[in-house]
Order: sequence, then structure tokens, then C-alpha cells
Amino acid sequence: MAKSITQEFVKGLWEEIPPFRLVLGLCPTLAVTKTIQDGIGMGVATTFVLVCSNVLVSAMRNIIPSKVRIAAFIIIIATFVTVVELLMQAFTYPLFLSLGIFIPLIVVNCIVLGRAEAFASKNAIMHSLADGLGIGIGFTLALASLGAVREVFGSGTFWGAPVFGPSFHPFSFMIEAPGAFVCLGLMLCIMNLVGKK
Repeated sequence: MAKSITQEFVKGLWEEIPPFRLVLGLCPTLAVTKTIQDGIGMGVATTFVLVCSNVLVSAMRNIIPSKVRIAAFIIIIATFVTVVELLMQAFTYPLFLSLGIFIPLIVVNCIVLGRAEAFASKNAIMHSLADGLGIGIGFTLALASLGAVREVFGSGTFWGAPVFGPSFHPFSFMIEAPGAFVCLGLMLCIMNLVGKK
């Protein structure tokens, strides 16, 4: 039985949240979550690309020949990534500089291509829109939560504002690459424990 549009949206917020349930999109999850701002910025950019590409792939699913569907999906995704990149350069330049190479790498993000191949190419436009929006918001929430934890303990700040007194010594390990792995592992553990209950 087909899921409703609401069910397609909600599944991305918990049941299929990309880094924690599907274990997808780990490269940007680990690389750009030193601060909550970077996590939210990357999540919003990915959500925009995901929603737009899902809608267009769904609209063209009966037109694109099966032999070139992956190439066509990549061209569609790359188009929206270029739009995001130009918008970020124009309106949020410091964030664009902070995220660096990870903005153009959204083109090969397994979440975006995976949703185009596994969902949008087989479902109607509204279901694909709901799926992309739900998965994108779930991904943004995951990046923001990981970024918040790493920023608070690794820098002693939240959204750039100090949260501890002057005697606090930041746990700088948390904003390094190994700290990202440890933090993600602990969050995966918590998600699994909560999921079992």
C-alpha cells in the first residue's frame, strides 16, 4: 500500500534520517559540523537541491531513457547545486567560504542521488517533494545537532556566543576530525537506544 504524502515527509525526520538511520551523507556530516551555523547552512543547501531535483526527476521520470537515467539525474542535481552555489556567493558569502568545496560536492552526495534513483524516479511529484523535504529537514537537524555538540564542547560557544565562564578550557578534540567520528558514533548509539525503546 502506498504511503500518504504526510508519511513520506515524516519518515525523513526519524525513521529514515540520513546520517543516523540510513547512514548516508557522512562526508559532509563529519566535515562541516564544527559549528551549528555550518551544519544548518549545509543542511539547507542540501535540502534545496534534494527537493528541486526530486521534483524534476519525478516530473521527467517517464521521459528519461533508462540507459542514461543516472547521467540525467547527475545533470539535474548539478544544475541545482550551481544555483545554490551562486545564491550562497551572492547572499551568504562568509558561509560559502566556510563550507568551501563541500557545496559543489553536493552533486555526488549519496543522499541526493540515492533519493533521485530510489524514490523520485518511481513516484509522483507531490510524494517526491514530500520525500525530499522530509529527508532534507532530517539531514539539516542531524547536522545542526552534531554541529551544536561539537561547537559547545570543542569551542565553548553556541552560535558563536560563549556558553561557559572564562575558566572553561575547550575540549579541542571535538572540533578535529577524530572528534567528529567519536561524536557521530555516540549520537548513533543514542539514536539506536532511543529507537529500541
